[in-house]
Amino acid sequence: MSNNPNERTFKPLTIAIMTVSDTRTEANDKSGDTLVKLLTRAGHKLAGKRIIPDDIYQIRAAASEWIADDAVNAVITTGGTGITGRDSTPEAIKALLDKEIEGFGEVFRAVSFDEIGTSTIQSRALGGVANATFIFCLPGSTGACRTGWEKIINQQLDYRTRPCNLVELMPRVLE
Repeated sequence: MSNNPNERTFKPLTIAIMTVSDTRTEANDKSGDTLVKLLTRAGHKLAGKRIIPDDIYQIRAAASEWIADDAVNAVITTGGTGITGRDSTPEAIKALLDKEIEGFGEVFRAVSFDEIGTSTIQSRALGGVANATFIFCLPGSTGACRTGWEKIINQQLDYRTRPCNLVELMPRVLE
């Protein structure tokens, strides 16, 4: 244990994972499985993992259950953030948000640009908060999930991140 009074202790969160897809199953859900591995490796707890079809109302219903559960601190979705006809994750989730975190999508596309170039404009990655539950909507590729977690979400869901992080705001988001 450190004697540094400025050092913070890690606070594990409870995080739910939702894969939005008409074709993925538990047997081939690499993106959802990657997110589960990354969050547990970081020291967080898995609240649950679901695969939901690309249906706006089923997405909202599943997300709403987790948002209403006081034990769930964050929800991360993968899939349905593109621009095809069935991609409806942002529309489903935006209706549930108390506040959107615009910077999440902006930063996600900026860091993705370094990896995939201008293809990043096709992503409608989204972040927000609903009932003190942080929600992050990532594209369906495993690479996008890894990028979103490693370059943004992991730091913001870690109380030790300085100068600030989302965890330290949790007690105040319902003010």
